[in-house]
Amino acid sequence: MAYDRYVAICQPLHYERVMNRRACVQMAASAWIGGILYSTLHTGNTFTVTFCAGNMVDQFFCEIPQLLKLACSDLNLSEIGALIFSACIVLSCFVFIIVSYVQIFKAVIRIPSEQGRHKAFSTCLPHLTMVSLFVCTAIFAYLKPTSSSASGLDPMVAALYSVVPPMMNPVIYSIRNKEIKSSLRRLTDGRLFANN
Repeated sequence: MAYDRYVAICQPLHYERVMNRRACVQMAASAWIGGILYSTLHTGNTFTVTFCAGNMVDQFFCEIPQLLKLACSDLNLSEIGALIFSACIVLSCFVFIIVSYVQIFKAVIRIPSEQGRHKAFSTCLPHLTMVSLFVCTAIFAYLKPTSSSASGLDPMVAALYSVVPPMMNPVIYSIRNKEIKSSLRRLTDGRLFANN
């Protein structure tokens, strides 16, 4: 999506040529193939780990850090490799998004009209909001010290990053719709007047 916004704003005359059906299919296929390879790697590594700490996962879904808490042995080399591979994928996607948006913001700042700048920023804002929401909640979930957090907090943190961004996705993307805006205004105005 960052690439789509980049092409739409930085190369608007080439948009139809660059973002054609073939390019969209290639991007979608690469995302699906990458996800399948990523999950296959972790699933294969999970089958190589021996578990001895019981079978109760302190989570509402099987997550790799929770499974590793149940492992008898230390992290084996393949699991460390999988975690490094995961970090590289996440970091490369994040860097790609950041570089795309830096290019977009540089192009938007050069737009002479204020209305054009506003339109370009409003095009990018929903995607940037969703990426930021997901990244911030995932960082909060994965980069917190394990010893300082209570185990009861882990399911709430997992729900935060796995439920909140998808739930907010339609709200954030549809807030640009004029009908939705007017409905929200009527709803909030009606509630404000009802409370007074």
